[in-house]
Amino acid sequence: MNLVKVKCAFCGKEYFRQAGQVNEAKKFGWHQYCSKECQKKARITRVEKVCGNPNCNNVVSRTLNQFRRSKSGLIFCSQTCAAIVNNKKCLKGHAKIKPKLKICVQCGKPFRKSTGNLKYCSIRCRRKAEWYTQKEVLEIIRNTARKLKRVPARRELREIDGAYKRFFGSWSNAVIAAGFQPNRSHNQRMYKRVFTKALDGHICDSVSELLIDNWFIKNKIEHERNVSYPDTNHKADWVINFKGKTIFVEYFGLAKDSPRYDRSITKKKTLCRRHKIKLIEVYPWDLYPKINLDAKLKIFLS
Repeated sequence: MNLVKVKCAFCGKEYFRQAGQVNEAKKFGWHQYCSKECQKKARITRVEKVCGNPNCNNVVSRTLNQFRRSKSGLIFCSQTCAAIVNNKKCLKGHAKIKPKLKICVQCGKPFRKSTGNLKYCSIRCRRKAEWYTQKEVLEIIRNTARKLKRVPARRELREIDGAYKRFFGSWSNAVIAAGFQPNRSHNQRMYKRVFTKALDGHICDSVSELLIDNWFIKNKIEHERNVSYPDTNHKADWVINFKGKTIFVEYFGLAKDSPRYDRSITKKKTLCRRHKIKLIEVYPWDLYPKINLDAKLKIFLS
């Protein structure tokens, strides 16, 4: 009788078996066991384990696949026990996360945002911002216009955001009531422009472009207005020759506000990549509520 040493597929014990039986098992891909007891245990697909909740002593019977799918290795007897353990872990994780800091629209002080879309650090700041009288709203607009020597933009007077809506319904109506001509409205913005003149005489299409052009003048940066892109009718707001390189500067004032305008932005970006022209993009949030051109255009200050 020809015997061959084999290894039990369950307990790993080595034992001798007839060569014919071993070859047959290999041919059909059968597992080989040293005893009927090991064969019986190998067929068991369910395992009993104590519930993962330390305050619960219930014994849980689950399949082996369920144990493998559990990342923590814990099995629970009910959803209640699972919630008790998992909620404690979540609370520990959330305790490490500190609320984000926000800037108060009224006083400018940072405060921690707890819930909701909060704009003010206290009720006092909210009352100051939202409970102006009609006379005070008009006076703030007039004083700001005298200070800036132009009609202020709505984004420059966030503190009266709720007040002018309550009294006049819209920003344009509030500006008219204060005795000024409003800038282009939402309905007019795609086909009507309000031309303004910069300090160097350049004609700008909006107050925002005026601020950027005056920034170039203040920092003694030579620039050209409305220069055409290569092989197209598109025009760049400003073109600057800086250290031997041609740089285009664009103010995308209506980004994400008009599909046609967004297509124009995409076209200009594609042209700059194609012709290897550096493009600096300026957006409304770079000007309002605070002018951050020093950071946006810092390349020209180096």
